Amino acid sequence: MPAIALRRKLSPLQLSLPVTSRRITVALAGLLVVVTVLVLLAPLLAPYDPVQPVGDLDLPPLSPHHLLGTDAVGRDLLSRTLLGMRASWLSALAVVAVGLLFGGIIGVVAGAAGGWIDGLLMRLTDLFLALPSALVAIAIVSALGPGLVHTLIGISVVWWPYYARILRAEVRGLAIRPHVEAARLAGVGRFRIVAFHILPGAIPTAMVTASLDIGNVVLLLSGLSFLGLGRPEPAPELGADVAAALDQLITQWWVPIIPGLAVLLLSLVANIGGDALRRLVGDRR
Repeated sequence: MPAIALRRKLSPLQLSLPVTSRRITVALAGLLVVVTVLVLLAPLLAPYDPVQPVGDLDLPPLSPHHLLGTDAVGRDLLSRTLLGMRASWLSALAVVAVGLLFGGIIGVVAGAAGGWIDGLLMRLTDLFLALPSALVAIAIVSALGPGLVHTLIGISVVWWPYYARILRAEVRGLAIRPHVEAARLAGVGRFRIVAFHILPGAIPTAMVTASLDIGNVVLLLSGLSFLGLGRPEPAPELGADVAAALDQLITQWWVPIIPGLAVLLLSLVANIGGDALRRLVGDRR
């Protein structure tokens, strides 16, 4: 009898735990939206022009009028970091969107058509997957020349095959579901089956995959910028700012560390938010 009473007392707590966990998961997934809104507002939040000297040289963090200090030229680090985060985040979103669109079209066509079309598109996809993506991106950007647009082109060229493979597998799996078979037996055309019965089930997987990729693209963008393949000086670039201040790591450590921490923060938020979104989609299924 006491055991039954204890179980009854604990049951409301046990029932509340999944609800609390789901709220936390939703909040973590919302980090993606929060960061996107913040980076869009970065020009308004930055206290100074990020490319103009506005203070003494190498001021430490928490200095008057310069929360994160200044660099060796006297530029405000908070302003440069905010605008650098904006460039990295929006560029990563652009690469993921282009890769998802192009790779998604190829994956859906391959999975829905089957036969020789599927084989041809997947062999093309395998060709790109076999190449070292980072080296190919560096080669493309080096050939086109430094610049943000060229960097986005170089990364987008090697990023779409992942989405093509994932969407193709998702479409093939959904094509054998009972409701799709029923629509096919009812005489529904292939295009309508794909548009109304398969794509709605494949889109959540594609969105989750894309959200998990944002952090990887941020790291690759920062790496190319670190190598001097991003926007030219004096544009605020997190990777380029780290590279330019490496010789100050011992004396003025905050100058290279702050933009490096910004890269870490963006990647961490992208991974945490993407993983939370994956759990939410998994719970719905």
